[in-house]
Amino acid sequence: MNHLAVEIDPPKPVYRDNVVRAIGFICLAFSVFPFMNAGVKFLTPHYSMAQILWARYFGHLILMLLVFMPRRGLRLFATGHLGTQVTRSLAMLASTAFYFLGLKGTPLATAASISFIGPLLVTALSVPMLGEHVGPRRWAAVVIGFVGALIIIRPGTGAVHWSALFVVGSAVAYALYQILSRRMAAHDSPETSVAYAALAGAVVTTLALPFGLRAPDNNLDLMVMLGLGLCGGTGHYFVVKAFETAPASALSPFSYGQLIWATLLGYVVFGDFPDGWTWVGAAVIVVSGLYMIYREAQLKKITAPSPTP
Repeated sequence: MNHLAVEIDPPKPVYRDNVVRAIGFICLAFSVFPFMNAGVKFLTPHYSMAQILWARYFGHLILMLLVFMPRRGLRLFATGHLGTQVTRSLAMLASTAFYFLGLKGTPLATAASISFIGPLLVTALSVPMLGEHVGPRRWAAVVIGFVGALIIIRPGTGAVHWSALFVVGSAVAYALYQILSRRMAAHDSPETSVAYAALAGAVVTTLALPFGLRAPDNNLDLMVMLGLGLCGGTGHYFVVKAFETAPASALSPFSYGQLIWATLLGYVVFGDFPDGWTWVGAAVIVVSGLYMIYREAQLKKITAPSPTP
């Protein structure tokens, strides 16, 4: 899956060198995720989804423990909101599972384009779940973004495999995950939140593993399975590092760069290339998302307290 792991502004002033470093981290993250998704698409015809998800989350957990445990110890899992952490982690797992299921019949670039409705869904859900006010211009951006998704899917025409609907479900689950991440941002560190997501995914998929376990057919398949966890864990670690030093408004536009990687990998590995309507729909979603980012940044400037003279 190719979504941001956390959405949290840093608690300290952001300087230019920090922003540049954070942009580097976020670009690294979104150059890694498409390789993970390509690996999933490569494995799905031959292995169960339970085994693929287990490889992705167990590898992610091991990497997070190696990176964070030496410095944090068991305090890494200390939280006063265990129920919320578990719920958001299960939402992340559901989002990943839906996305991987969608990749069975959906080209990488098409799935990536549809998934970009996630931030728009976050805005829509922030009204009932967080009590935030969303003005008519941002609501218009949400609606236009969904029109873009409809342009890509074109329901009833058979232009896109029905499995693309799983990608829509993934975006919905991811939006719930992001909303709960916003709630937890004031209570737990990004490292704790990411570790819980990895732990919950590893535990649940390990329980399901006996129902779909088989040994890799060859060394290539084994390497791809190992790469799923490495890519997932590394990508999310880079996301955490990025959001530690720069605000979401400065980083979110760079997430759309993963569409380039998804298109290249889809064409080189699977021979898939998006048709014209997919590009049109993707452009509509991206423009809507960029406007949403711009509008939210403007509103933050308006509501920010004036500096004391």
